[in-house]
Amino acid sequence: MSKRERWNTLLELLADEGRLEVEETAAVLGVSSATIRRDLDELAEQQMLVRTRGGALAQGVSYELPLRYKSSRHASEKQRIAAAAVELVGDGEVVGFNGGTTTTEVARALALRAGKGRQETSALTDATAPVFTVVTNALNIAGELAVRPQIKLVITGGVARPQTYELVGPLAAGVLKEVVLDIAVLGVDALDPQLGVMTRQEDEAGISRLFAERAQRVVVVADSSKLGKRAFARICGLEAVDTVVTDAAAPAEAVARLQDAGITVIRV
Repeated sequence: MSKRERWNTLLELLADEGRLEVEETAAVLGVSSATIRRDLDELAEQQMLVRTRGGALAQGVSYELPLRYKSSRHASEKQRIAAAAVELVGDGEVVGFNGGTTTTEVARALALRAGKGRQETSALTDATAPVFTVVTNALNIAGELAVRPQIKLVITGGVARPQTYELVGPLAAGVLKEVVLDIAVLGVDALDPQLGVMTRQEDEAGISRLFAERAQRVVVVADSSKLGKRAFARICGLEAVDTVVTDAAAPAEAVARLQDAGITVIRV
């Protein structure tokens, strides 16, 4: 197991348990106690956790795993979800993306599709014209798409959250209130049949809600670990969602309840 993989696993365990003990964690990961101590010391230096005698505690009361450490979680599922979700986008449409690892994968898939589309049509049309318009509040998505001439990129303003790279606040809201989207692709932290679509941070929830309100169609992309879960801040009710794209491990009961609410569920 590489150092990055160990760190990902340590932070995931910490997010689930709230605390770690060196000896127990070493046994779980199959490495020496000395290795775990070094890893915890380095993560503490980055303020990712609080080092304690014999282990570590989650940093802060409400622990949130930063985006750069979440990228390897359910990676293959997210790529399959992205491939299915991008097929829901029509040619030339205006697409909104909030932040998250799954929406990042969808944005990458859209960029590849746009590149192929421009190659196929360049002989008949203006090769410099964008194939899609993307509106996003996610700095990492904007960074990847900014170099894609086939995509017209609109970035909201706002204050950056270092955990998720999302721009939030009145400046972000101001831009979204001035645009109209064909489709909003939303990454979420939880999807509950009664409470709807949720995330951990209230400021991010407000911006994601605006994405949904400004779009003709709303697609939620969420791996099966998010279904049937609840989080602190509500984005919107199920009545605002048209399609949920998830993986094949999604619980049948959760899928049925979403379908009963009139949502199209795609499992990949």
